[in-house]
Amino acid sequence: MHTPINNTCAQPRLYMLMLWLFIATAVAALCSACASEQPSVTLNGSRYTVDIADTDAARTRGLMFVDSMADDHGMLFLFPDARPRSFWMKNTLIPLDIIYFDSDLRLVSVSRNARPCKTARCGNYPSTGPAKYVLELNAGQADRLQLKPGDTLTLNLH
Repeated sequence: MHTPINNTCAQPRLYMLMLWLFIATAVAALCSACASEQPSVTLNGSRYTVDIADTDAARTRGLMFVDSMADDHGMLFLFPDARPRSFWMKNTLIPLDIIYFDSDLRLVSVSRNARPCKTARCGNYPSTGPAKYVLELNAGQADRLQLKPGDTLTLNLH
């Protein structure tokens, strides 16, 4: 003799399984979006997507040979310690603002409108005090942000 299957219990389980799969898929999509988000910094209310230079090779290369950069982009140099820093513009093709920050992410000094250098001898752009972080943005951004010593940089490096 054949006993009929009661489907009234199976339907809520199927709906719960479908709901669980939907939630899991949504969470996975959100997590992958977070993981793919690029590092950024915020300075005086403006957010900049940044490339990170955290090795000697990356810090040496910096923005050399880059012929353009969006106004909301920059490069963040990370150093292992805070000390006086000096940058130069050898093989850099775009004018930059070089912004120096201490270990507490407080602005130390700004070299505004550092000009490209295509010669063998290029000038230096030194910080006025110890810096652990250096942010390079397109020239003019420091003035637009009205930067002053003590302003705070916020990192969002994931």
